[in-house]
Amino acid sequence: MGTRRNFSAEFKAKVALEALVGDRTLAELAARHGVHPNMITQWKRQAKESLPEVFAKKASRGAADREAEVKALHAKIGQLTVENDFLSKAFGR
Repeated sequence: MGTRRNFSAEFKAKVALEALVGDRTLAELAARHGVHPNMITQWKRQAKESLPEVFAKKASRGAADREAEVKALHAKIGQLTVENDFLSKAFGR
């Protein structure tokens, strides 16, 4: 019995992307990359299923970045308000 081959995520993504583009048949891709056509079909399906998550993560990461920026700005506003009040009292305005 032979040993099972493991493919990197980068390799799987590259082959799946080539399959999604559709310039070559599954048989051509399988021969070119030395894998079974069923593996390419499986990787292609996994890529299609995970694409919405890629965009959702990016959008949520953007929202988290904006939220962190708003918190930092609110903290700065609070600091400046305290400093302004202190200086107003110190100079008797």
